[in-house]
Amino acid sequence: MKKYAKTAQLSFLERINGGLIYILPSIFIKIFTLIALVYLWRVVMTSGVDVGMTLPQMLTYAYVSAILADMLVVQTAASGWLSEGVLMKLYGRPLPVFGQLAAQTVGGWVPELLMFSLPMILLAPLFSVNLIPKSSYFLLSLLLCISLGFAIELLFACLSIKLRNMNWLLGRMRMAIITVFSGTIIPIRLLPFGLSEIMRYQPFASLGGAPLTIFTGSANVPETILLQVVWNIILWPVAILVWKKSQEGMVSYGG
Repeated sequence: MKKYAKTAQLSFLERINGGLIYILPSIFIKIFTLIALVYLWRVVMTSGVDVGMTLPQMLTYAYVSAILADMLVVQTAASGWLSEGVLMKLYGRPLPVFGQLAAQTVGGWVPELLMFSLPMILLAPLFSVNLIPKSSYFLLSLLLCISLGFAIELLFACLSIKLRNMNWLLGRMRMAIITVFSGTIIPIRLLPFGLSEIMRYQPFASLGGAPLTIFTGSANVPETILLQVVWNIILWPVAILVWKKSQEGMVSYGG
């Protein structure tokens, strides 16, 4: 575990090695986006629009989605395996590749958790947002969400290995699909044409939307947790198998 902790530490230092000023623009963008989103939902809800949640629940949903964004929709360095040669470097180190990838990803979360998420948690009362989870199962759901996020990320990395030159386009499509169908920006229950009942059973719905609905108290907790467990059991063996087969087709710039 010490080796993985050191890898996470190095990833953290890499994010801030240009100085704190280097990451401040992205922090400010996140802050302004969150403030705008909170007031947007406040206006929408007070105008009488029914979204299936109360105003406090909707504000909490949007707020928690923003401060835990990296965890709710996991994105690893595997997305840059071709253009940046990330995975190639990991193969030259005496640790399992995916273990290093996970440690790097978690370490990369720390700067924004400290500089964005923590301050916004302290400022939540100013926006009348309650950040006390409605169920203690939220933490379990969050861990299952992160685990499933890594499995899905691994599958997309394998697809990019197969498609090679479409790596950048695939990455953009991946983020669009997961952001919409995971319920992190727009709750699944708001999808039109009766899609909400269907889409809540697909694997992406067990990512960010699952812990968010549990946090706000708008979910059927046993069913939500069960779906997350089932998708983890299904997708992890598939991801590992496809990953092992995909490694043989991996190439990178420079050789």
